[in-house]
Amino acid sequence: MAAPVAPGRVRPGQRARRRREAASAWALLGPSLVGVGVFLVVPVAVVFALSLMDWDLISEPRWVGGEHYADLLGDRAFWNSLAVTGRFVLLAIPASIALGLLLAVALNRGLPGTRALRTLYVLPWVGAPLALGVVWRWLFDPSQGAVNVLLGRRVEWMSDPSLALPAVAFVSVWSSVGYISLFFLAGLQQIPTAVHEAAQLDGAGPVRRLWSVTLPLLRPTTFFVTVTSVISSFQVFDLVYGLTGSAAGYPAGSTDVIAARIYSEAFVALDLGHASAMAVVLFVVLVAVTLVQQRFFSARITYDMS
Repeated sequence: MAAPVAPGRVRPGQRARRRREAASAWALLGPSLVGVGVFLVVPVAVVFALSLMDWDLISEPRWVGGEHYADLLGDRAFWNSLAVTGRFVLLAIPASIALGLLLAVALNRGLPGTRALRTLYVLPWVGAPLALGVVWRWLFDPSQGAVNVLLGRRVEWMSDPSLALPAVAFVSVWSSVGYISLFFLAGLQQIPTAVHEAAQLDGAGPVRRLWSVTLPLLRPTTFFVTVTSVISSFQVFDLVYGLTGSAAGYPAGSTDVIAARIYSEAFVALDLGHASAMAVVLFVVLVAVTLVQQRFFSARITYDMS
């Protein structure tokens, strides 16, 4: 008869099995870890290293330390780009999330043709942003553009500094609202129908149920959608480039988003060090904004819907 094993002790066979399970887990995680390391960690480290050097892609890199970061403090073009990007985020994100939620609520009713509509709504997000920008630049054309033809008047959408950024934000909302609605739709379908039935029995109308029941239970989805949308909006470039046909913030710097400023510094002015310093600052800003959002949502998220 085998001797009993004292509580807390691990049998030799169990220890070997755990080692095999750990080895299998690391083997399965290996490709993902390599991908994260090669395509995320290494590029971030390279950009940070370049931000401490002076390099024009031709001559040898020269160490300058924190000189580029000191220059950014007095770089008005850089701060203007951050401000323009912030305005773009404020124009695009609230509208995208609100319209995506309303669209998801409508799709969740299961009306005829819902499946086809899901596909149609997500098509703009699947399309290449640069191509979408080029198409919308034609639609916004002041002379022959379809938008002005429908309005029956000439509007300089992409030439007026006061209209260019809102026009870009409009196209961004149009292209992303279907993608956002699919996430909200998935969240809505996870809410038990008994919760809504109980609220309805208590006398809550459709608006009250949406505000007091649906929205609180959708906070995990809202958190994910908000974080990913803000990050992608801070990095917008190809859509702006397609709409304006320029990386210089046309017209009059009104669309000079930070990603376009980094591109111009790196590949037009050939100042890789300065551009890398901008990229590092953008990275820090995104981390800070994400942490603020995480702190805001952490105390308000409900995961248990049983």
